[in-house]
Amino acid sequence: MISPSPQVSTGQLVVITGPSGVGKGTLLRSLRQAHPDLFFSVSATTRAPRPGEIDGKDYYFSDRGQFEQMVQAGQLLEWAEFAGNFYGTLRQPIQEQIQQGKLVILEIELTGARQVRQSYPQGQQIFILPPSLEELERRIRDRGQDSETAIARRLARAKAEILAADEFDLQIINDNLEPALAQLEATLFPKTG
Repeated sequence: MISPSPQVSTGQLVVITGPSGVGKGTLLRSLRQAHPDLFFSVSATTRAPRPGEIDGKDYYFSDRGQFEQMVQAGQLLEWAEFAGNFYGTLRQPIQEQIQQGKLVILEIELTGARQVRQSYPQGQQIFILPPSLEELERRIRDRGQDSETAIARRLARAKAEILAADEFDLQIINDNLEPALAQLEATLFPKTG
């Protein structure tokens, strides 16, 4: 469990999830451009690096044995297996950034978000929703990256994930980038006074 040091001003952990194709990446890239001081967590994975990916920047790449050792040693805040590979969040960098007073953004899948909720219940959890399943399907198809079988799998998974949206502190419908970004910013940076 992450426990902030009482002597240091503490930051906040914000977990963001939602179905594949909902626009989380686009939303978070815009957020990062507007607020470069935010800390975005880098996941660990056992999948091979894709061309241009850099270890420690895009992912922390490891083999299956190393990853299993991290799980056994309690070094991961959350982890899951997806498409034959392990993905997880290293506990130490998150803890260090929170203790330094940083706002830490963690973009993860539903399973991981549930694990984080158990180990760090004071974190804020945000679910990004599509305006409709039809729009989500259009976005997935427009990416042109998936076979019909993969699209069907993604949509079936999305339906199940959307049913869990009520578990989260806030749901943001990503119908249009600007209003969705404004709602996210208002949540993360509330005006006082």
